[in-house]
Amino acid sequence: MKTRKICMIGDFAIGKTSLVGRFVRQAFGEQYLTTVGVKIDTRELSLPSGDELKLVLWDIAGKSALADIDTNYLRDASGYLLVADGTRGETLDSALTLHDTVRTRLGDVPFCLLLNKADLDAQWTVDRERLAALKAQSWPLRETSALSGDGVENAFIRLGQQLLHAV
Repeated sequence: MKTRKICMIGDFAIGKTSLVGRFVRQAFGEQYLTTVGVKIDTRELSLPSGDELKLVLWDIAGKSALADIDTNYLRDASGYLLVADGTRGETLDSALTLHDTVRTRLGDVPFCLLLNKADLDAQWTVDRERLAALKAQSWPLRETSALSGDGVENAFIRLGQQLLHAV
């Protein structure tokens, strides 16, 4: 079984830790706990192809600029999940800035942009036209809800499939 390191990247309080909790433990914690530094979890993932991966998930403390992140956390990452909060449009701006910086540090590794809090769709402030433009540019983009679990497993599967085909 191949092992791959994945970093969770994004602003603070957008649900990175909750997404990891939903994926690893099928649970959602109602209480907000700030991540300090990094929290590491693992989970084995069976892909539709029959391949299996062990994902080592590095849940990095939320930052709006990578200069604030200890870049040692990114070392040897095979890919990353870039997370934004659909109810806080400015977190998409932060995510796009972080994406550029991570690409500079890691190169062209697989990633997926997750728009979290899809269960709060009526409260979304993310510009839908901007999302459509990203999709038109072939960005791997998924809407997720750590609360309900919608889209979470599929987002990790999508990234896992990309990891298998990455050189």
